[in-house]
Amino acid sequence: MVVILYFLYFLLAVALIGTLTSTIFLGLSVAGFLKFRHDAHEAKVALLQVKEFPPVSVLKPVHGMEAQLKENIESFFNQDYPSYEILFAADEASDAALEIVREVSARYPNVPCRILVTGKPPWPIPPTYCFHRMTEIAAHEILVTSDSDVEVSPNYLKEVVAPLLDPNVGMVTCVYRGKNAAGFWSALTAIGMSVEMTAGVLVANLLEGMKFGLGPTIAVKKEAMNRIGGFEALKPYFSNDFMIGHLIAQAGYRIVLSYHSVAHVVNQPSFKKMWENQLRWAKSTRYSRPKGHIGSGLIFAMPFGLLGLFAAALLGKPLLGVTLLAAAVLNRVIESWVIGWGVVRDPVALKQFWLYPLRDVLGFIVWAASYTGAQPAWREGRFELRGR
Repeated sequence: MVVILYFLYFLLAVALIGTLTSTIFLGLSVAGFLKFRHDAHEAKVALLQVKEFPPVSVLKPVHGMEAQLKENIESFFNQDYPSYEILFAADEASDAALEIVREVSARYPNVPCRILVTGKPPWPIPPTYCFHRMTEIAAHEILVTSDSDVEVSPNYLKEVVAPLLDPNVGMVTCVYRGKNAAGFWSALTAIGMSVEMTAGVLVANLLEGMKFGLGPTIAVKKEAMNRIGGFEALKPYFSNDFMIGHLIAQAGYRIVLSYHSVAHVVNQPSFKKMWENQLRWAKSTRYSRPKGHIGSGLIFAMPFGLLGLFAAALLGKPLLGVTLLAAAVLNRVIESWVIGWGVVRDPVALKQFWLYPLRDVLGFIVWAASYTGAQPAWREGRFELRGR
């Protein structure tokens, strides 16, 4: 009986520590939000001073039909930008996505558009190979890479390209909000993108500055890519978006987190699809940022609130348990509002904020599962991850 009592007090202590660390992280997230707002104000003022924008090559790999694909592609043709081209790349000429590309591009004859068929990618991560091949034929010195499941607003190019006019800036990347296209499981992933992912990025930007990229948008100078060895330098890496920023920062360039946010369309209709996607991200982070990934187990609030409720109830302290759970729920609601709405303007994070506490529990489970192996699934393959 004494052993059980000591164990329950141990669990309660863990819950109290987790409540403290998740509260500290919330404070850092709010500080990161304030820095983001300050930087955004300065960037908007600087944007008004830009008299001439350089021409841009937009690089977009496609792979089959995706949710909202036509709307996503059209948003890139509908840019308020003086001069840009869009390059699309697919593994096969028969890829169904290319039919959508041709249909949409025909409606925008003033926007130069080219399609590249790369064949079966010889590199482990197909998009990295596509970016490599498109860079070889890109007409302009500024490259904007973006996934096919991204939707943008008309001011997107101006806002992500403007910081690159500074000669010290080599790369710009964007936070993103999740846009649910498939139901409950997708909704959990989407709000995780809007809140959990964004909060982590803001805290990293606050504490050490940007030293990585976010896949939905990376705008980069060709000279910076040449300095790191081009996309070929990313060939061995699963987390190519992380590594491109890491290498460009090591090369001496500054990386800017844009105040512009894009929509990342999420189409995960089943638990299996959602789980594989979440686990792939978590495992890639585990190997990209091993120390930070270990520490991220302490930023979740709901698991510690539930643990506190359980332990305190068994110890005859129900009020303490309810207080810990209430603190965890309040923590996640505040984060959902401040980050999910305040930064990326996700209406779900504002109006359906109750989803985020559920996502927080799921996030902790995924984090724990990321230590169970090193073979994440991606498309039709599985990969073995190793540390750098």
